[in-house]
Amino acid sequence: MQRSWRGRALGLGAGARLGHEPVPMIIRQARLSDAPDIAAIYAHHVLHGTATYELDPPETAEMAQRMEKVLAAGWPWLVACDPAGGIMGYGYVAQFRDRAAYRFAGEDSIYIRDDCRGQGAGKALLQALLQAAEAAGFRQMYAVIGGAEPASIALHAALGFEPAGILRGSGRKHGRWLDTVFMQIALGGGTAAPPDKEPQ
Repeated sequence: MQRSWRGRALGLGAGARLGHEPVPMIIRQARLSDAPDIAAIYAHHVLHGTATYELDPPETAEMAQRMEKVLAAGWPWLVACDPAGGIMGYGYVAQFRDRAAYRFAGEDSIYIRDDCRGQGAGKALLQALLQAAEAAGFRQMYAVIGGAEPASIALHAALGFEPAGILRGSGRKHGRWLDTVFMQIALGGGTAAPPDKEPQ
């Protein structure tokens, strides 16, 4: 999957902006060879941010295993690349919970390289993930926004997500309690009709 764009959590950070002039980028399907770059991007957010509640960055091999699980299920894992091919950020959708009845509910996760924040990669990735998640059969998408980051909330709201609840004090990181904000958007008709096949 490759598109040209101008343009558990969303690792945008406080410096991210909405409504600015985006930079040229390519959104494509992630490859396992991207795992080192993806692991490095995620490590920064683990160590310095609140978008994820992990405390220890996973090694490249662990990140590759996570990628394999998502891709093997037929769910989207995408990367945003600059014109030279450098990875600016990545995002994926996985089933919200493992049990079969959750088959049609997905959760998006997006992380942007620290020096690429504010250039439109988060918005481009989220737009592409919404399309890919619907194509994969998801009927609902949830954003689980660690640390209640305002930039993440604003971006999801700009693309049609609505508030779905707050878990107050659900995490503790960097010496402070963190709220988790849930947001939600319906895909492919949402609950207006049953799926073609019921989960088993």
